[in-house]
Amino acid sequence: MGCYSLQFLKLSDNKLSGHIFPEPTNLTSLWVLTLDDNQFEGKIGEGLPSRLAVLDLSNNYLTGVIPSWFGNFSSLSTLLMSNNLLEGPMPVSLFNMTISLLDLSANRLSGYIPPRLNSYSRLLFLQDNNLSGSIPDALLETVTILDLRNNRLSGNIPEFVNTQDMNILLLRGNKLTGHIPVQLCGLSTIQLLDLSNNRLNGSISSCLSNISFGLWKEDKVDDYDHSLSFWSIDAFGGIGLDDDFFSTEDLGMYYRSNKLMLDPFIVDYTADSKIKIQFAAKRRYDFYMGVTLGLMFGLDLAENELSGEIPAELGDRVEIRALNLSHNHLSGVIPESFSKMKDLESLDLSFNILHGQIPSQLTKLSSLAVFNVSYNNLSGIIPLKGQFSTFDETSYFGNPLLCGQPSNRSCNNETLNETPANVGEEEEDVIDIVSFFWSIFAAYVTVLLVILASLSFDSPWSQTWFSVVDAFIYKVKSLTS
Repeated sequence: MGCYSLQFLKLSDNKLSGHIFPEPTNLTSLWVLTLDDNQFEGKIGEGLPSRLAVLDLSNNYLTGVIPSWFGNFSSLSTLLMSNNLLEGPMPVSLFNMTISLLDLSANRLSGYIPPRLNSYSRLLFLQDNNLSGSIPDALLETVTILDLRNNRLSGNIPEFVNTQDMNILLLRGNKLTGHIPVQLCGLSTIQLLDLSNNRLNGSISSCLSNISFGLWKEDKVDDYDHSLSFWSIDAFGGIGLDDDFFSTEDLGMYYRSNKLMLDPFIVDYTADSKIKIQFAAKRRYDFYMGVTLGLMFGLDLAENELSGEIPAELGDRVEIRALNLSHNHLSGVIPESFSKMKDLESLDLSFNILHGQIPSQLTKLSSLAVFNVSYNNLSGIIPLKGQFSTFDETSYFGNPLLCGQPSNRSCNNETLNETPANVGEEEEDVIDIVSFFWSIFAAYVTVLLVILASLSFDSPWSQTWFSVVDAFIYKVKSLTS
């Protein structure tokens, strides 16, 4: 290759194959290279230009390990290699660089996460690999978006003591244990928090109500939207910005504003730099983009071993649109305070041991599209006002003491009183069984006393009885001698 002055090379979304830069080239000025969504295979070639600031090799068939010589790319700010066949451990050199956006998701990477992360790092995507070990505490001090879903990470969730700017934290599908640290309550800028499908235990702390879930952006909506669409670029027409733009930190800001891969929260880019996020809620994946993206907030603690009551204070988080606490061991009643979550679109409390009635106040939730309380111990009349008139019987399966539509149980007096009646019947059954055994015992003792009393008198009956006993004893002795 000639093209000494070439700075941008975009060959995305083609059917290019073969190996990537197996030998050195003359592209000494190249600093943006996007080869994503092709059919490249084999190992990453050593001929990649060392001046690169942006490198996108995602969605190919690359194999082998991630080269440690990436650490020599002093200008590299954005590195995307998701959806390949890369394996082995992550080189420590990657975490000592000034990379602001690192995406190694959906590979076959194994081993531990290096304990340190450069202070420039902001966006880190390592989901869908085979990473093991614990999550390093220091890893989280500067990260804004952290996706570690679907690995084999174990141990406790770090305490996030020095984390100030975390927007998205996704830890679903690991083997994390212990309690949810109360330090999570200090994540003042959190937007999406997913701790589902782990082995977390203990109770849900009421301090989670302190998480702002978007209140921090009430005075910064314009700035937030601006950061998502910060730089626009014509791939082969240059960029209309000053030379000051050509810093690695700004370049990383450019690139992360145009492409982020975050599944099931997928941020993608189109020709007009519009961004959309795919968020798992309402039993399906929905897309959010633009202003709606900035208004999307979710909390997912499903599929753990959490116990205790649901804190009523959680209802104070009126900004939450998706709340999933299903598949735990939560007890108590459904908090009436959930009626204050005016923007709530999806509420899943299924597969717990909740009891009591469904609060009628929840019918005030005009945005509620999915409601699931199946397989609990709820009782009483199912509300039918508002959005509740749209939910079918699958929302209430496994609660035999619920009545009314859409269930098949009528709410007559007998049904409504079924719970106390059943309790009374069970108590009566226990009493009847105890009385039965006592009566048998008394009858046995009475018969025995009558027999002993009759034998104490000198009567023909008693003489005959003793004769029979003597004959039996004599017969036994003759057989044993």
